[in-house]
Amino acid sequence: MDADEGYVLTPWEVSGNIDYDDLIKRFGTSRIDKTLQDRIENIVGEVHFMLRREIFYSHRDFNWILDQYEKGNRFAMYTGRGPSGHTHVGHLMPWIFAKWLQDKFGVDLYFQLTDDEKFLFNFDMELEKTHSFALENALDVIALGFDPEKTHIFIDTDYINTIYPIALKVAKRLNFSNVKAVFGFDNSTNVGSIFYTSIQSAPCFLPTELEGKDVPVVIPCGIDQDPHFRLTRDIANTIGYFKPALLHNKLAPSLDGTGKMSASIPKTTIFTTDTPKDVKSKLSNAFTGGCISAKEQREKGGNPDICAIQNYRYFIFEENDEEVEKIAKKCRMGDILCGECKAQLIEKVNAFLKKHQDGREKAKDLLDQYIISD
Repeated sequence: MDADEGYVLTPWEVSGNIDYDDLIKRFGTSRIDKTLQDRIENIVGEVHFMLRREIFYSHRDFNWILDQYEKGNRFAMYTGRGPSGHTHVGHLMPWIFAKWLQDKFGVDLYFQLTDDEKFLFNFDMELEKTHSFALENALDVIALGFDPEKTHIFIDTDYINTIYPIALKVAKRLNFSNVKAVFGFDNSTNVGSIFYTSIQSAPCFLPTELEGKDVPVVIPCGIDQDPHFRLTRDIANTIGYFKPALLHNKLAPSLDGTGKMSASIPKTTIFTTDTPKDVKSKLSNAFTGGCISAKEQREKGGNPDICAIQNYRYFIFEENDEEVEKIAKKCRMGDILCGECKAQLIEKVNAFLKKHQDGREKAKDLLDQYIISD
């Protein structure tokens, strides 16, 4: 997507107000409808709040994954992170959901930290720095409580002997015209960036290689990452692998009410390393749907549909649907002011980060249990 569509969406850049329905049409994906939600509930006994609220809203072939599971064929998961800085709470969304999938289906997760990608696509970033951020980001994965027996984290440059042969199989089948068309590359694009999709494709087939048998793989990820895997799916069967399935999430909103949360705009983003003071400052200055004065808001009510505070609650920080709707109703009726709403969320976010940061500290002693390397 480019600016002519009213927003920009690539695996490396997202801005503007994203039309998620439009993406389903343009990408050719399927909506996660009530029928699929009910099927998941029938298998595992519940539906995650991110499914109920259509935060995870789109998929490719997840019904097939469930078919395989019901036949007794265990699937694997793959997701990842491009380590160009500290993790923010928007990055946690697909990981929290992946943790739920692991718990409910008892499956292995392969987590790719793409230090090579961030080096190739950021000319001011040294490889040593992206590698250092990869280790930092791994702490955030571990802090969420993934099963160490079923969770395999790898940094690309430390696991390249294993993934490179798979990437070569992919690269041999991808042609430049398709890669160029999907990503908008031109003659100034470095060859490493052109090759990179082959590296990101490799983990789709890693479980099959490691287990010596066909293993279905599902990828929970932001919808912005789908272009990589459209190319992967196009060539998967030609090199003897299953096509990876995908579950797409919407992107966490920014605190300024414009577009997605972005690490490049730290004042409008909550990082997992933020202090209580940072959180209070950022949330206190967040965009809201409130009126100019308290008197006017009590008379006319606010608009929670455009409120960054309510969005944070809806996307990440409140699993109880009734509580989310209760606060939205109070806002519309003028029964709660923005300052009260912000104070409630500040308390909730700081409680979440206190637990998460404690987990990050403990994770420093657990890296060897999770990280795999050559």
